[in-house]
Amino acid sequence: ISTRLAEQEGFQALYMTGFGTVGSHLGLPDAGLASYRDMVERVRTLSALSSVPMVCDGDTGFGGLLNVDHTVKGYEAAGAAAIQLEDQEFPKKCGHTPGRKVIPFEQAVAKIRVAVAARSSPDFLIVARTDARTTLGLEEALRRARAFAEAGADVLFVEAPESEEEMKVICESLADTGKALLVNAVEGGKTPLLSKQRYIELGYQMAIYPATGFLAMGQALKEVYGNLKAQGDSLGVRSKLTDFKGFCLSMGFQEVWDFDKAHADLE
Repeated sequence: ISTRLAEQEGFQALYMTGFGTVGSHLGLPDAGLASYRDMVERVRTLSALSSVPMVCDGDTGFGGLLNVDHTVKGYEAAGAAAIQLEDQEFPKKCGHTPGRKVIPFEQAVAKIRVAVAARSSPDFLIVARTDARTTLGLEEALRRARAFAEAGADVLFVEAPESEEEMKVICESLADTGKALLVNAVEGGKTPLLSKQRYIELGYQMAIYPATGFLAMGQALKEVYGNLKAQGDSLGVRSKLTDFKGFCLSMGFQEVWDFDKAHADLE
């Protein structure tokens, strides 16, 4: 549903979040519980629904270097336009939750090098994320990001800076790499939420909003279900609901109706 509605709003690229995918598909927390197979099948499903490029969360690559090679090839074949890979230990955790640990520097860089070599097309982008800021500090995170750039990553993603000043340092320190810089805007997360213009001024070229949709959905469902439980009917929340026919159109039912009409005399 999110893929369809986001594209209908006119976005020119979409982001498949690990947190949201694991939560909506499996009903589980983003704590390394989803397998490669779980995720690549969601990549295939969501990419098939979308006509615009989709950046897909590949977590840690689901293991060691051979797993990274397999994951990159699988995501690319499934229709992703880019894969995001991070340097957390496997199994990983959401980047804005506590208890995350990262793998050694050399292993992290090797994963990005393998990812770059594994893709079949240079148009398939490698988004290299480091979670080192939280446990090892900003300087180490910047060292890793620069090494990722040298290893061939297309986009650099320093996760969870904790102030606007840190964000400024990240952009200034990595500007000379010539790589696109990505900021992760999570409502309620560790990183300050800024305006689009301010992100541009700091030096970011990409911003993802992985939680906005499911946080809005969670609040809406809590309110509607709470009212339904308390009142025993939906009369009090109808003004908060989208139009059913309009929603059917958003979900692609017009094509179904047109198909049925065209073939009605054959059944």
